[in-house]
Amino acid sequence: MKWSKPEWGIWLTCLFFCAFSIQAQKKVSEISITYEYKDSAGHETAINTIYIKGNMVRSETSNSAYSSVTIYNAETGTAVIFKELSGQKILIRLSAANWLDMNKLYQSLQFMNGSETKNIAGYKCQEAVAKTSSGLEIIVFYTADIIPDNREYNTKFKNLAGLPLEYTLSNGNYRIEYKVTKINMNPVPASLFDIPKSGYREMTYEEGKKTSH
Repeated sequence: MKWSKPEWGIWLTCLFFCAFSIQAQKKVSEISITYEYKDSAGHETAINTIYIKGNMVRSETSNSAYSSVTIYNAETGTAVIFKELSGQKILIRLSAANWLDMNKLYQSLQFMNGSETKNIAGYKCQEAVAKTSSGLEIIVFYTADIIPDNREYNTKFKNLAGLPLEYTLSNGNYRIEYKVTKINMNPVPASLFDIPKSGYREMTYEEGKKTSH
């Protein structure tokens, strides 16, 4: 079958834009993302850094008074949380069922794209909105140019079509705002996913739930 010149032109144009789209979108198996966040109550700004290496995820949260680390294995669905607050160092091991229970509020979140776009850290970002069954609203600006292979790295955003660079959690008059400060796509050291062997008092998941209330 011979194509006319207009048909060839259409085909080549489609091929060009498809190739451009594939080139622009970067799927990554290793990445580190750092956010600063603060709440509307005026508390001290805190830092949240997420490290992704294959199936492993490490999420660090800290300010001058508090630090917490969660290490999650997306292959097994299990996690370990170790945190320090007011001189207490606590370690909690979570089964896959525990992890699902802890994150059940976000399991079925579905994001709908909004009308706004903005440039964040050099990436074009699209607005998207979702709401939990409890009324928590999440407004996020994400880039589709970076797609983590591990979609379970953050339960809130596993159904989001890209990487969140800025987002707000709102419930009534209370809100928490997250803004990206650094994106690093260098290899992530495997040692970051080591679990402390001493220095922490171990609690069960149920004990940890009681202390968090």
